[in-house]
Amino acid sequence: MNKLLTFTSISKFMQYRNSLGGSVGLIPTMGALHAGHASLISRSSAENNFTVVTIYVNPTQFNNADDLKKYPKTWEADLQLAEQSGANAVLAPMYAEIYPDDYKFKLTENDFSKMLCGAHRPGHFDGVLTVVMKLLQISKADKAYFGEKDYQQLQLIISMAKAFFVSTEIVSCPTYREADGLAMSSRNVRLSSAGRKKAPLIFKTLSAAGTPEQARAVLEKEKIKVEYLEDHFDRRFVAAFIDDVRLIDNVKI
Repeated sequence: MNKLLTFTSISKFMQYRNSLGGSVGLIPTMGALHAGHASLISRSSAENNFTVVTIYVNPTQFNNADDLKKYPKTWEADLQLAEQSGANAVLAPMYAEIYPDDYKFKLTENDFSKMLCGAHRPGHFDGVLTVVMKLLQISKADKAYFGEKDYQQLQLIISMAKAFFVSTEIVSCPTYREADGLAMSSRNVRLSSAGRKKAPLIFKTLSAAGTPEQARAVLEKEKIKVEYLEDHFDRRFVAAFIDDVRLIDNVKI
């Protein structure tokens, strides 16, 4: 097992990056790592000479300050999981370093980002695309790995990389699920025991219902608040609240 290097300074990380000989894989995260992240790290480790994990809870993508405040932080456990999964380095920058302009410059997409999550979280994808572009520039990664649970985010990042001639290959990875079907998410730890038992209904209903309307009716009957439930691009997308925790998922249809 490689000894994990940790960096909080972007300039020191870039010195390290420039010293590397061989391919680099990148896994951008907001921490609170789980088995889904581990699968991305393991895949990168198998496909590249070096794997870098970034841990940064990005404030510019939160339209709800309370949601940002409650986001779980598990630094020591994150480092352990990253190292055990095959990462070589972790970059965890401070806000002042990642946004030296205090977010005066941002990336905006004016089509798909206005649908689904974007329709309900103003500015969310501006923050996502801006920070991902910064991390791609900093890491100069050959490949960057993203899960399909955040399918809208994934497609926007693929389109952004193409539009700006980013050389990094954006690698799509299947949604990693619990044994009961619940999509793994850092937010799951905020669910009560009763909420956790109810949460797998989201995936089950998405997969089984004939129409979005039927799926919504099933979830609402179970007192699950549905923010949106829509079909696009041969996929069914949902955002729903259990215990005031916002959960998203999608399935092929």
